Amino acid sequence: MMRDMLQQAVSSAMVMGPTVFLQGMQLRRPIELVRAPTLSVDDKRAILAAWASDFYAVESNPVLRQLPGMTEPVSIDEVQAALDELDRRYGI
Repeated sequence: MMRDMLQQAVSSAMVMGPTVFLQGMQLRRPIELVRAPTLSVDDKRAILAAWASDFYAVESNPVLRQLPGMTEPVSIDEVQAALDELDRRYGI
C-alpha cells in the first residue's frame, strides 16, 4: 500500500513537473520565464531544462514541447533560445 502511494506521488510529480513553480504565473512562452522577476536563476534554468526534455515532447510532433497546463506547445528551438538568453543575461 505504501509503495503504491509513493509510486502515485512520483507519477504526479513527473506529470506536474516544472509547472509547480509556475502556478499563478501567466507565462506562455519560454522567454517570459527568463523575464520573470519572482524566480531565481536556478529555478528558471531547472524549469527550462525540464521543458526541453523529451518527457514533455508532443508525441505526434517531437520537435514541440508542452508542459502540463500550458495552452499551447512551443518548439524546442524556442526553449533553447530562452536558455541561451538566460546564460547571456547572467553571464553563465
